[in-house]
Amino acid sequence: MNKTNDNQVYDLLIIGGGINGCGIAADAAGRGLSVALCEQFDLANETSSRSSKMIHGGLRYLEYYEFRLVREALAERDVMLNIAPHIVAPLQLIIPHNSLQRPAWLIRLGLFLYDHLGFRFGKKSKLPSSHGLALNDNTAYGKPLKAELSKGFSYYDCKVDDARLVIYNAMAARNHGAIIMPRTQFIDAKKENGHWLSTLEDQHSKQQWQVKSKALINAAGPWVDQITHGKLDIDTKHQVELVKGSHIVIPKFYEGEHAYLLQHTDKRVIFVIPYHDNLTMIGTTDVPFKGNPATVAISQDEREYLCEVVNHYFKHSISPGDIVNEWSGVRPLQADDANNASAVSRDYCIEVEDNEGNTPILSVFGGKITTYRELAEHAMQKLAPYFPKMGPKWTATTPLPGGKIQSATHYANVLIADYPFLPTSMLQRYAHSYGTLSQKILENVRSLVDMGTDFGHGLYRQELDYLVNHEWAQTSDDILWRRSKLGLLKPDQILIDTYLASESPPK
Repeated sequence: MNKTNDNQVYDLLIIGGGINGCGIAADAAGRGLSVALCEQFDLANETSSRSSKMIHGGLRYLEYYEFRLVREALAERDVMLNIAPHIVAPLQLIIPHNSLQRPAWLIRLGLFLYDHLGFRFGKKSKLPSSHGLALNDNTAYGKPLKAELSKGFSYYDCKVDDARLVIYNAMAARNHGAIIMPRTQFIDAKKENGHWLSTLEDQHSKQQWQVKSKALINAAGPWVDQITHGKLDIDTKHQVELVKGSHIVIPKFYEGEHAYLLQHTDKRVIFVIPYHDNLTMIGTTDVPFKGNPATVAISQDEREYLCEVVNHYFKHSISPGDIVNEWSGVRPLQADDANNASAVSRDYCIEVEDNEGNTPILSVFGGKITTYRELAEHAMQKLAPYFPKMGPKWTATTPLPGGKIQSATHYANVLIADYPFLPTSMLQRYAHSYGTLSQKILENVRSLVDMGTDFGHGLYRQELDYLVNHEWAQTSDDILWRRSKLGLLKPDQILIDTYLASESPPK
């Protein structure tokens, strides 16, 4: 158990190990603050591993006049390309168009704004600009589509491994001295002698202990209201509105690495995105949610809805029977007066409560994965009066762990040249998942035999031990679905569980 020092007074105790909690932990620790973070489940266990796997400005948010949010998100998109090139990559999106959708002039205007709102420090995005397209059977973009869709548009955003983004922020925080405690539940907290005295509980042993901190950060995502109103009995101006978003994965049904943005008749947009080697991800839905976020699941209505949208556009017809994987996440959106879930703002709000003047609690409401880093900087700005000696901003220009590379494709070629005796497909996956941290996995490996037990589909003991020792993985689900997506290939999960439960697991 990665436990805090009983005698230390931490500057921050962060509740929540999703992207916002880990992003704040990294930013704060890098500024010299002492940080402890607790997460009741695995890191990125819930919403932060159940997204659309995109870093994007939010083209459709322009319809709701969310210009500041789009501008910030577009600027962050380029930052992420620079600091995380191992897990963030450009993604071309095609928008098929006909007369039943938003007018073409409106889409052109939106794309023009999208191309120009994201200028950072006066510099244009490194991604290609948008443009119109002719879509027909003679083009890779038009061939999969129904014949009546003869015109469209092209623009760019980015794809991301969402769960690994969380892990890398947690690792960055740890590299600067933070204590990261997954599977550790926040029980309650009280003010004592000018500090917060928080009770934490290990989810395995049920052992409880207390942590002293100068400030509390409530980054619990869908549980943020339960922390403020339930466990801390604090009234806040803001609340979250829980919205379920579901995705399905089916076998790949068109050639190319481009994605599609589909405008449905209900004004929602659905993404169709190449997913790993031979799959296609489709999502997302927007459904109001009530209940325990840990038990969220896709409904049959959502499956049928997503299939219906795809069938409206593509020649290839799909049905729920084609689904090979699916997930649902609960988005903790900032509550507003929108009359439907799709229109609820994806913006965030940071609120500081401190009646006594020296024991702040900072709560995060809303947000999206794209803007997590900017959100963390804003949180530090709010806390600056309490920690006047904290260091300056740093995260916009410093690569995340493993990210000091030109590109994942280039680094894959480096690994293939250095380890010609290892499977090429595995080394390519390493480059796109671990970047330079691949060298830590391959330390002292001189032959395939040195990789140890083969658990199937390129997962060897050497990688599994690394994930347990350095990335907080404890279960086969942690390894197969969050640290990697190898669960899609169905390696020997029983063998993995047996190894993890062995008498001499890795330390």
